[in-house]
Amino acid sequence: MRYFILLFLLAFILESAEAQKIKIQDPVRFLALGDSYTIGQSVSIYDRWPNQLSTELTKLGYTVADVKFIAQTGWRTDNLKNAIEQQQPLTGYNLVSLLIGVNNQYQGGSTATYYTEFESLLKTALLLASDKPEHVFVLSIPDYAYTPFGAGSSIISNRIDEFNSINKIISESYRVKYVDITSISRQGLIQPELVASDGLHPSGVMYEKWVQEILKSIEKELGVEDESVSGHGKYYTIDQRQLTVKSSKQRGSAFIYNSSGQIMHKGLMSANSGLTFHLGSLPAGLYILVMENEGEILHKSKFILP
Repeated sequence: MRYFILLFLLAFILESAEAQKIKIQDPVRFLALGDSYTIGQSVSIYDRWPNQLSTELTKLGYTVADVKFIAQTGWRTDNLKNAIEQQQPLTGYNLVSLLIGVNNQYQGGSTATYYTEFESLLKTALLLASDKPEHVFVLSIPDYAYTPFGAGSSIISNRIDEFNSINKIISESYRVKYVDITSISRQGLIQPELVASDGLHPSGVMYEKWVQEILKSIEKELGVEDESVSGHGKYYTIDQRQLTVKSSKQRGSAFIYNSSGQIMHKGLMSANSGLTFHLGSLPAGLYILVMENEGEILHKSKFILP
């Protein structure tokens, strides 16, 4: 039995480790979090990349509600965090984007602070997307060295790379799709039409290229990824870092694994009674709940601890 569980977990974790797709659920309720690159400084509302993405999804047959923006020119990670808190409660979103960090770099912020604050923002994005990593995506920070304002500065480019290495590592650790648009931004000096009239920000033409890159990772959500045995009544809830499992039909065992396949908690379920795991000591991250009975997997699901 243990051998079977380990084989299952290995396959499950390897699947999770692959490049994450952005799964689109219809109707689309899109929340775009960021700074000037998300709000579209110096371009029209229609040329903003989130609005261009909305248009493309509509062409693909999705029903898309108006995009909700929490973004402003000049914002650092801490500014965005404060703005999100001020606009709570935010509910009902099934697509959330995050692009933030250029002003941390431009204003001389430390990479250590950026690491902490970006991870916190990504956790928030996941919570706003109902803890579904496949409904969240991160865009890399564009390189403004490749604009008339940046004048090809290698110092700027090197620092942008440092900040992007951080947001990429964090995004991948939370199984969130990371869309690298920095290489597109680095065509700005040889293709002037990619830069807006202010000589600093992307034009609508560049944003269109970003959208095409995002679309490469999109697939329609046909159903939930979690798997359960048909006819087996069970459910779990998470509240204040306590996970409660209930089973209405069968006894069995419940296991909580971390993303490396280690058992973090285990316990026995009884029919019609609850089993509660106290998760306060676990670090934030991705976990896997497995419920089984006599060698049969009854249920498996992933969940995020903030």
